[in-house]
Amino acid sequence: MARILVLCLGLLLAAAPGHAQLGDILKGLGLGQSSALSDPKVASGLKEALQVGADKAVQLTGRTDGYFGNDAIKILMPSKLRSMEKGLRAVGYGSKIDEFILSMNRSAEAAAPAARKIFSDAIVAMSFDDAKKILSEGDSAATDYFKDKTSDQLAAAFQPFVEKTMSENGVMQQYKALTDQYQSIPFAKSESLDINKYVVDKTLDGLFVELANQERQIRQDPAARTTQLLKEVFGK
Repeated sequence: MARILVLCLGLLLAAAPGHAQLGDILKGLGLGQSSALSDPKVASGLKEALQVGADKAVQLTGRTDGYFGNDAIKILMPSKLRSMEKGLRAVGYGSKIDEFILSMNRSAEAAAPAARKIFSDAIVAMSFDDAKKILSEGDSAATDYFKDKTSDQLAAAFQPFVEKTMSENGVMQQYKALTDQYQSIPFAKSESLDINKYVVDKTLDGLFVELANQERQIRQDPAARTTQLLKEVFGK
């Protein structure tokens, strides 16, 4: 069983650039030698990889400009309000729109650290069968596992942080002022939206995008394997 799992690891790594290195990877993992890794060590290596990736994702998102400074996950004006954004920018309210967008991103950055414990608990609860499945599937298998196991808990945990930060930053007041101003424009019609829920959902989306990035790096880039166990399990 250990050899099968180790082979899965080798195949995952071989999917990255450097296909010809598969033989070296398998050799580094001990295939064909007497020191093959045990099943528990392989599972421990995977869990450690997930913990490293999750911690890094939380660190990158849960800081100033973690969302606002990252174009891949930056929270923009909701699509339902894009016509309102365009109309208000046209009449000189661009700076107010920008302040509103910044406030939504700051709320997401304040909420993201709450994910750390939830991710850790999910890793501890992971079974060996879960580990085998993650090892044998694609580059986003661990991220998909986290989505399935933690999305509801994360949304519930993020809610109070988002509401608190949005209240402190006056986001709801900004939103009301913007919609009131837009409705004063002839023929303008704005749509109602639960801004709190929108920011919570976008915070969650951004966190999983960054988690997927970290998972790919650990699978494909030896430099991302920052502990001895990761180096041993994922090979040189």
